[in-house]
Amino acid sequence: MNAAVAEKNLNTNSDANAHERGLLRFITAGSVDDGKSTLIGRLLFDSKGIFADQLDAMSRAKHKRTVGDTIDLSLLTDGLEAEREQGITIDVAYRYFATPKRKFIIADTPGHEQYTRNMVTGASTADAVIILIDVSKVKLGDDGSVELLTQTKRHSTIAHLLQIQHVVVAVNKMDLVDYDQTVYDRIVGAYREFAAQLGLKDVRPIPLSALAGDNVVTASDKLSWYKGPTLIALLESLSVYEDAHAEPFRFPVQLVARHNGHEANDFRGYMGRIEAGKVSKGDKLLVQPSGQTATVKDILTLDGSLASASAGQSVTILLDEYLDISRGDMLASAEQAPTQLKTVSADLCWLSEDALDPRRKYWLKHTTKQVAARVAKIDTLLDINTQQRHPAESLKLNDIARVSINVQQAIAADSYDAIRATGAFILIDEVTHQTVAAGMIRLDA
Repeated sequence: MNAAVAEKNLNTNSDANAHERGLLRFITAGSVDDGKSTLIGRLLFDSKGIFADQLDAMSRAKHKRTVGDTIDLSLLTDGLEAEREQGITIDVAYRYFATPKRKFIIADTPGHEQYTRNMVTGASTADAVIILIDVSKVKLGDDGSVELLTQTKRHSTIAHLLQIQHVVVAVNKMDLVDYDQTVYDRIVGAYREFAAQLGLKDVRPIPLSALAGDNVVTASDKLSWYKGPTLIALLESLSVYEDAHAEPFRFPVQLVARHNGHEANDFRGYMGRIEAGKVSKGDKLLVQPSGQTATVKDILTLDGSLASASAGQSVTILLDEYLDISRGDMLASAEQAPTQLKTVSADLCWLSEDALDPRRKYWLKHTTKQVAARVAKIDTLLDINTQQRHPAESLKLNDIARVSINVQQAIAADSYDAIRATGAFILIDEVTHQTVAAGMIRLDA
């Protein structure tokens, strides 16, 4: 099940208050074999989120990595045959469950550097991220030094670039170090230093053992020195108020709907999803790229006419004026309009195994608009370990860089820091039609 379908099934209340303690979308991230899939399996198992037939199938699985009758909980999310054979996560697996206090959508993302692009996909709509750290892999020097894994730093960097609200640092496999508080404190201290370099603000560490179930859903006597909440209690408490409701109105047009052009009373509606803000009948809107203004005549859904609608709702907007509006255009707040960009400055995550070729043309897909584009300049390449930026001539798989992109037609955009939906884009190879990069627009660059 994909995230969009799961969210539709779970979150039927569009009121902003429902977002405060209602649906939480979170991802697990970290390096290979840190226990991400096992942690999700433990969350679902201990919270009674697994059906009996799923348990039976998992117990009979041929690629089970546990001994005897013990259930391999990682099989719940590692659904591909290749994942079960290799014991790794390749694709993004979405699962959902609920507790009496909250509903959840989980994205289990890959730890392998080769599949970082899938982690970017899962993180793009997340409210929180659980960064798993395997205590057995962290190098603890006798001089007090702590060396975190590169993928831990990479995923934390991506979480920062994508502006995920909450970062939960799950120090996993504490059973392998006899639940030693000193080891935990050293790892958390090192991560907090790195998080401060990145600019991550809401960092919440927690010790646990996903395999044994310690501190995941129930507290453990073996971690008696830890006085904080269990993982599930922490996830239930996170605030996820939907800021998009308070942002300026943004409505990318997906389709122009007409009933019958031969009738005198012709119907012309503009269909799409409200990405930010709210709209009401009588509001004055700006049409971009034309720059014309129009008045909202009606707001329609399958259930009938609405007086107003807000971010997240799919609606058909009727205007009083007859204007030349088509797919890819944007209806926006007249007072706080998006910026028209012919040159886009952005942080770019390169997702293709083929390196960036500045001589090639790409398609830039921004909301519902697709335009021809060329990477004009690679300003700086980000070093994941040091967080320093330096010059580069090209980008290879998993590189993150600040770039300048020239587009054939202007796009109506916002800074990603201000509005995620209209500040994000992807680049598509014009020959293979493969997505090669994901970008976050920076207007203050």
